[in-house]
Amino acid sequence: MSDKPLRKSIITVLGKDAVGIIAKVCTYLASNNINILDINQTITGGYLNMMMVVESQEITKSFGEMSTELEQIGEEIGCKIQAQREEIFEMMHRI
Repeated sequence: MSDKPLRKSIITVLGKDAVGIIAKVCTYLASNNINILDINQTITGGYLNMMMVVESQEITKSFGEMSTELEQIGEEIGCKIQAQREEIFEMMHRI
């Protein structure tokens, strides 16, 4: 798969809920000109499950760089953060 510029992607955040998780992820996105198109979150039994649909045509980083940096942020805050291209996400969730 080519590492073309980011268009639409799905970002998932899973982990024990704590102050600042959403702020940390959103700050990273904003600083990289990545727009949040949709966001859904639930907290069940003290665990955060968040899914975001994001998009950017102005990002200067590759999808791989963004994905790796989000994973590193997740490690720092004790969560699992994963980014997937929208087309891959849709293929994986077809019935």
